[in-house]
Amino acid sequence: MILSLGFATLLSLMRVATAQSSTATSSAPTATSTVSLNMAAKAAGKLYFGSATDNPELTDTAYLTILNDTAMFGQLTPANSMKWDAIEPEQNVFNFTGGDQIVALAEQTGKIMRGHNLVWYSQLPDWVAYGNWTPETLTSVIQTHVTTEVSHYKGKIYAWDVINEPFNDNGTFRTDVFYNTLNSSYISIALNAAHAADPDAMLYINEYNLEYSGPKIDAMVQLVTDLKAAGTPIDGIGIESHFILGEVSASELQANMEALTALGVDVAITELDDRIELPATDADLEQQKADYETIVGVCMAVSGCVGVTVWDYTDKYSWIPSSFPGYGEACPWDENLVRKPAYDGIAMAFTSY
Repeated sequence: MILSLGFATLLSLMRVATAQSSTATSSAPTATSTVSLNMAAKAAGKLYFGSATDNPELTDTAYLTILNDTAMFGQLTPANSMKWDAIEPEQNVFNFTGGDQIVALAEQTGKIMRGHNLVWYSQLPDWVAYGNWTPETLTSVIQTHVTTEVSHYKGKIYAWDVINEPFNDNGTFRTDVFYNTLNSSYISIALNAAHAADPDAMLYINEYNLEYSGPKIDAMVQLVTDLKAAGTPIDGIGIESHFILGEVSASELQANMEALTALGVDVAITELDDRIELPATDADLEQQKADYETIVGVCMAVSGCVGVTVWDYTDKYSWIPSSFPGYGEACPWDENLVRKPAYDGIAMAFTSY
């Protein structure tokens, strides 16, 4: 049939098809909810709905306008500016500039601050990572770093991720400068120092892949049990929640949260995103909406889950594309700061309880 058409007619049909294809591609579904998420979270009995942010983004006025809306976000986490390499790049040389900027933003807009993080194997300055330490000297280094940073922000931080990602996925302790020198005692050294510096701050251990059953969640339950038995201060476990589209298991996530809260600690969803293999289809965005509703719904179902933090709210500043090539669109707002169906999923979870 195409052969019987004139060239002009065929060209016209091709242009229409191209235009239709372009329109379909550019008209991805968007959110319809008018609920403000932090207000909804608090109305549902949670402490906050929050977002990570990073200092370079704070020059983006459109981004900042949304972030500053405390009806939308009631909590902030600094993505990088409170990590060891930013805070203490040289031994006993402290730089609080970046962290102070985000704390000031939180104070100006009435938001809770989560401090992130104090002791982590990554983003360490070379003087820590490659130092020639004894147990005594590294203990002193940890205590000095934790005490100085926590003291600087005393009274301004609701909760600290004191220890970040201490486990391998097989449940063994991660080998790094801290574990190699001090074994697992570095965890209690840091927790005790943080508590002494600010007794009112909630102290967390933050970890990924606690969302599923297996040796990693078992190891975390054992660690909390051991810390509690030793009288070491520990108040909460951060469940990072970096999901892949369609891989959310509500039953496993809820069981793991309940296993931790049964030990007398809070839990929080601390770094939530849900990455999609690109290009994302409309069906993918609907699945993402369901995933977000499920995840936040589990937090709603567990009384000891105090709040939810997305790991930045917009795809424009998501860490996913650079860390997982071929994946993206992980956040509830797209790269143009438009709310995606995932936004509706979060709102539905908060408002259905």
